[in-house]
Amino acid sequence: MESHTTLNAPIIPIGGTAGECAGYIFDQAGDALGKREAIGFGEAGFYVAVIDRALANATIIANHYSRRVYSASTLHLGVFVGGRFEGVLQYGYAMNPASAGSVVTGTLMTEYLELNRMWLADSAPRNSESRALAFSIRLIRRIRPAVKWIQSFADERCGLFGTVYQAAGFTFHGEHLGRFWELDGDWYHDSLMTNGKSIGPRAAHLRANRDRATMHKLRQFRYLRFLKPRFAKACRYPALPFPKPDYGEQISP
Repeated sequence: MESHTTLNAPIIPIGGTAGECAGYIFDQAGDALGKREAIGFGEAGFYVAVIDRALANATIIANHYSRRVYSASTLHLGVFVGGRFEGVLQYGYAMNPASAGSVVTGTLMTEYLELNRMWLADSAPRNSESRALAFSIRLIRRIRPAVKWIQSFADERCGLFGTVYQAAGFTFHGEHLGRFWELDGDWYHDSLMTNGKSIGPRAAHLRANRDRATMHKLRQFRYLRFLKPRFAKACRYPALPFPKPDYGEQISP
């Protein structure tokens, strides 16, 4: 059963119906010169907007299959449907923040984002995930203009091999096997077991109970969304046909 956080959507008018402001939600206060910053994008009945990190983290911990947040997330967006808070998207750095150039040649740390976490309530309408992704990308184009591309990984445990990303205009760039550990119903990335620099309580707990932990090799599907097509030319991983879901037995999160 999901633990759904209830929050009334902020009553913020959506931008005009024409021009570059169409669909954007702006901070009502404005700065000393009266300039208002964009804080969301969408339509009256469905939009994404910047929310507080604490709310985003609490929602992910309560509902996401990983039950974990990623501390390097820098952009926290709420998904609002029909006046209700129905989901969260968190963008930030990759696990190795400086590795972006190994994916797209010449990328600086400020020029990419990774979708670290995404969760939407079961009550959200069909296709809400891909719609929220598309709206979040429109917002990122405006508030993070330096970003050239966005990366996300679909986890084998989710079962659909990234169909949400396929519907939101992402391209598929291959897969790899990731190592994860399962202990007492909780999941741990392999880095907590093997990286000597990981000294937190979760790493310590996993290592102390290694004999009881089960190691899994899970397929991780890489998806990229280039905000301008020319950036795709520098990608080190060629675009490939979309993987097709295997509706056989799936690993339970």
